[in-house]
Amino acid sequence: MKKRNKYLVTLAALFVMGTLGACSNSNGASATSDSWNTIVKQAKKEGKVVSVGMPDTWANWIGTWNDIKSKFGISHTDTDMSSAQELQKFKSAGKSSSAPDIGDIGLNVAPTAKKENLLAAYKTKYWKEIPSWAKDKDGYYSAGYTGSIVFITDTKNVNSSEAPTSWKQLASGKYKVAIGDVSTAAQAQYSVLAAAFANGGSEKNINPGLNYFAKLQKENRLSTVDTTIENLQKGEIQVAVMWDFNALNYAHQINSKRYKITVPTDGTVESGYAEVINKNAAHPYAAKLARSYILSDAGQINLAKGYARPIRKNVKLPAAVKAKLIPESEHKKEYHVKNNNIWNKETLKLGQEWKNKVTGAN
Repeated sequence: MKKRNKYLVTLAALFVMGTLGACSNSNGASATSDSWNTIVKQAKKEGKVVSVGMPDTWANWIGTWNDIKSKFGISHTDTDMSSAQELQKFKSAGKSSSAPDIGDIGLNVAPTAKKENLLAAYKTKYWKEIPSWAKDKDGYYSAGYTGSIVFITDTKNVNSSEAPTSWKQLASGKYKVAIGDVSTAAQAQYSVLAAAFANGGSEKNINPGLNYFAKLQKENRLSTVDTTIENLQKGEIQVAVMWDFNALNYAHQINSKRYKITVPTDGTVESGYAEVINKNAAHPYAAKLARSYILSDAGQINLAKGYARPIRKNVKLPAAVKAKLIPESEHKKEYHVKNNNIWNKETLKLGQEWKNKVTGAN
């Protein structure tokens, strides 16, 4: 499982890290060629790519690392980290031989990485196929895969017929609802945003989401159990709110027949994770090759095998792979953050707002 139990990371930590400073590197990834032939030639010479926060078991990264090894002779190593830890590693390693080449961070964190001058811009040949909400206009980051906030119901605890299919239905239920730690978990933060959107809000107005969960808290229906696979397996969760790729992954690891996964019909949020290149990458060409391969048809299919939805919607998925995902027809009303900079700032204070307006609502 990944860093985020990965989801994690409070962005406030990123601003504390700003005191460390970011090294510039005229010989780093920013100075390399964007010619594909040159990238392949030089990456093969480098022979290695070092990632952070991209372990084998998350979103089937192992499929892509194996492909890059077999096709280009480039070996791979990873250290599992949260988004904030990845950026701190980019900073602390500077332009040393131990500097990581590429990382996987939430889109809500990406504006901070760009602002602190940690990234190298590289658009790849697939740039025009990536929607505008999922990329930086200058090429410093772009999502490689997406997820949508969904409900997962444990039918051992809640009758399948009562599994919520909308935020309205969730609010009228009798079961407890778990969303995780809003102060540190991106998954939980996007869950609040999804509830806000379904009730007329956005990243500019998160209050409808806070009010929604405050009502659950007053009814003693907000669970304090963390939304981990372990807690699901133990039966400690009745209904949880999480990314669809996590819900699908967890359900299939435990017993897919036990869980009912539904996309809220009255609105949800789709967002993603961006594979970013360290400006001071020790293997800058290998980093560019990896980012490009991740966005290729083969790389996108690899991610879908791990239950993540490809950012490139024109990629034709094999039938068996497509069947692993929630049908697109169920993603009827989805919101994309219009301004990641505004959402970035909101997540910095969301933990305190949660304490003030939700957990203190009794």
